[in-house]
Amino acid sequence: MVPSKIFRSKAGRCLPVLLAAMLFSGCGIQSKDQSASLLQADTQGNSAFYLQQMQQSRDDNRTNWQLLAIRALLKEGDNPQAIELYGKLPHGLSGQQGREYALLSAEIALLRQDYAGARTRLASINPDELEAPQQARYWQLQINASQGKPSLSLLRALIAQEPSLQGDAKQKNIDATWQALSAMPEEQARALVINARENTLQGWLDLQQIWFSKRNNLQALKAGIADWRIRYPQNPGATMLPGALNNLQNAHATTNIIALLLPLNGQAGVFGQALKRGFEDARNGLLQTSPSAADTQPTPAYAETPNGGDVVSPANAPVDELLENHSSVSPLQADSQPTPAASAAQTPAEVRVYDTTEQPVSQILAQAQRDGASLVVGPLLKPDVERMLTSNTPLNVLALNQPGHISNRANVCYFALSPEDEARDAAEHIWAQGYRRPLLLAPGNALGDRVTRAFANAWQQQGGDTVLQQRFGAQAELRSAINRGTGLTLTGTPVTTEREAPALADNASVPAQPLEAQDTPGNVDAVYIVATRSELALIKPMIAMRTGSRSSVQLYASSRSAQSGAGADFRLEMEGLEYSEIPALSGSNPAFQQQALAASRNDYSLARLYAMGADAWTLANQFVQIRQMPGHQIAGNTGTLIASDDCVIGRKMSWLKYQQGRIVAVN
Repeated sequence: MVPSKIFRSKAGRCLPVLLAAMLFSGCGIQSKDQSASLLQADTQGNSAFYLQQMQQSRDDNRTNWQLLAIRALLKEGDNPQAIELYGKLPHGLSGQQGREYALLSAEIALLRQDYAGARTRLASINPDELEAPQQARYWQLQINASQGKPSLSLLRALIAQEPSLQGDAKQKNIDATWQALSAMPEEQARALVINARENTLQGWLDLQQIWFSKRNNLQALKAGIADWRIRYPQNPGATMLPGALNNLQNAHATTNIIALLLPLNGQAGVFGQALKRGFEDARNGLLQTSPSAADTQPTPAYAETPNGGDVVSPANAPVDELLENHSSVSPLQADSQPTPAASAAQTPAEVRVYDTTEQPVSQILAQAQRDGASLVVGPLLKPDVERMLTSNTPLNVLALNQPGHISNRANVCYFALSPEDEARDAAEHIWAQGYRRPLLLAPGNALGDRVTRAFANAWQQQGGDTVLQQRFGAQAELRSAINRGTGLTLTGTPVTTEREAPALADNASVPAQPLEAQDTPGNVDAVYIVATRSELALIKPMIAMRTGSRSSVQLYASSRSAQSGAGADFRLEMEGLEYSEIPALSGSNPAFQQQALAASRNDYSLARLYAMGADAWTLANQFVQIRQMPGHQIAGNTGTLIASDDCVIGRKMSWLKYQQGRIVAVN
């Protein structure tokens, strides 16, 4: 009994002291200390607990619990309640609460896809004032706010994040760091200015320079990487090499003999010959470049240049096997043009040409293998690409078209002049200019189906809503409508992206509407037009009939409308309209532009194929890099070439604008 009595005696003496402490403290000091420390921790509590604590607390203590509840709700995916509770926070928070508020503000801005707003909120935070768990959140928010676009801030965020990661998370971080470095344009990389103490960043930038200077020579690149790992043993990329570079370490050069498979006769012969000439000129180092191309104002030579003699324009040639939109090569914007020295520094590979109109593709592939070819460039026509895939050739293949269904094969890449690529780039360009309610005007056929679906999918990936479409029929139908004074209303039906929408007949007509019906554009603020030059010459005035010449709706067109013979009257009629074009014909490199036009006798469709041939040579010499490194970019003549995960080569286009009878670059 003695121990029990002693215990009760001690408890009796302590109780008044505890009660007094609780009385004078208001019983709140423990909750306050706990909530304040949790703000700086990697909390795992659920929102229900924090909400309960918030209801039972007051003042700063209540605000702490409210901030914790918002964070938990976001983690749990209850975004509406989190945003509602966020809106009820008191104004003027500072100190720990202010820093937590800024982190939550950035996170909510990202939910709303307000990337600029998120970056602004993060810029108000000094990461040195954050505890380690808060810093981890801060750097991840910085990475998310960058949208994957290469920048110095993204590199710094990835480098700061790396030390706290382990295993797969660390490898993912290193891969992301390398992706940002390798995707950065050289001009941007050269302009970077870093601090003297940023040793890790300096190491990464040195590796980036090795990549830029040696990426066209696989063996030199391997040697450069090995030397870099010796010079920077403490760099995280040296101890855990980026996955893409690790794949290259085990790769072998594959361009000793290149088999070029093209149709050189028949209806498709004109296409194959244009592409072949561009490929061979690039191989022989004959491509022309302008010394001051980077500073040259684009001046496309579209005006009043006649089509070349008996050359059949791909826009009109009846070759169904090739892309339906021969004239709308799918380009993108490049900051610089490739020079022949890039691929001709070492002895160029031997090229053997095979005519796919003379024998089946399967037989040609077998013959090319017997001839010692290690890489195939081609075939060009879609049916031949399908036959190449069914042949299961062991050779590496850079196909010059895409099948209906992409088959991701370790030895195959696809490089096509796809109108879908152009439509996707247009969606990104229009979104970047701040427009949010686009309408597509496209032909009522299979080409229109493909373009509208590609645009709509890309638009929704940007964060946009449903896209409207309106189809038009044959040129005779358009001319008849404009003669009747019938304009085009900027209204349409939603584009179906989940399944193929039924196509209109090729001769489908624009619905006739009475002139007195003064329809307004409604919510449409931008129109993307996929039309030939002659169709566009009718469509734009028809739009003006309904919207007025001073309409605020911005008009865009694909390169399908950019052909020879566009005189001063056409340029004035197109005032304000923006259109996409490949860099080779945008005027940024006048010497190459004139070379391509001369090679194709001023047929712009064939000039695009000539430029495609030149780019095919560059891609052939970097086949291992593009196959092994998704996201790998090359500044090409048909655009900035970008390899996807399944090695489909996409493009970014140049954008031009009609302004006071002239053609100028869109800034």
